[in-house]
Amino acid sequence: MRSPFEPELLIEARGAVRIVTLNRPEALNAANEQLHDAVVGVWRHIAADPEARAVVLTGAGRAFSAGGDFNHLRAVRLDRDKRRSEIDGARALVTEMVDFPLPIVAAVNGPAVGLGCNLAVLSDVVLIAESAYMADPHVGVGLTAADGGAPTWPLLMGLLRAKEYLFTSERIPAQQAVALGLANRVVPDAELLEQSVALAAKFAAQPPQAIQSTKRVLNLHVKRAITGILEYALAEEFQSFDTPEHQAIVDKFLSKTDSKA
Repeated sequence: MRSPFEPELLIEARGAVRIVTLNRPEALNAANEQLHDAVVGVWRHIAADPEARAVVLTGAGRAFSAGGDFNHLRAVRLDRDKRRSEIDGARALVTEMVDFPLPIVAAVNGPAVGLGCNLAVLSDVVLIAESAYMADPHVGVGLTAADGGAPTWPLLMGLLRAKEYLFTSERIPAQQAVALGLANRVVPDAELLEQSVALAAKFAAQPPQAIQSTKRVLNLHVKRAITGILEYALAEEFQSFDTPEHQAIVDKFLSKTDSKA
C-alpha cells in the first residue's frame, strides 16, 4: 500500500492491519516538518480506509523516534509563524490520535523520546522492546512539556512520578516503563513487530462497532483529563522557545554536530 506521506511515513497493509512506520532512520526518526505533518495527517487517511480495522505504529531502523530534529527546532525558534504552525500541529496530533476510531498498537522498537514518547502513550496498547527506552526531555532542552508528558503522564503513572520524570528528563528503561504504566509489556527485540501485528490482528477480528465505541468511551477519560491543560501547556511551550536557555541548548547541540561533519 503506497503512502501519500512517503518517504517520511510508510503504510503497509497486512490484512485488516495497517503498519505505519516512521521512516527517517538516518535521523533516528526525529521529526522534521514533513514527518510531523505526516503523523498528524495519517490518522484521518487510515480512518477513511474501509478495509482497515487496526494499526501498528513503529519506527524504521534502530529507533522508534528520537523526538524533534534540532535543525527543525532552530527553524521553529527563529520563525514565529512556523512556530505557531508547529504548536497547532502538536494540538492536532493529540486530538487526531485520541479521536482516531481504530485501535493503535505502538511497537516501540528503540528510543521513544519527546514526540516519539508522546506517539507511544497516545496509542491504545504499547509493546516495548527490551532494548528500548522512553523519555520526555522537553524540560532538559528548555521547553515546556506540553503535548505529551504533562497532559497525559499523570493519568498513566500518577502526578508525583510524572513530576519526577518530567522535571529530570531521565530515560525510562523498558521494564520501568511497564511498571510506571507507560507500556503494557516488554517483548524481545526480535519478536516485537510479530507480536504487535498479532495483537493488532486480534483487535481487528473483533466486532468493529463494539471495539470502536469502547475505545471512544475509554478515551473520554483522556479527553476530560487534558481539557484546558493542553491549551495552557502549548501556550507556555510557544513562549519557552524564546528563552535564552533553550536557544543556548539548541545552538550548542548543532555546533557539536557541525564540528563532526
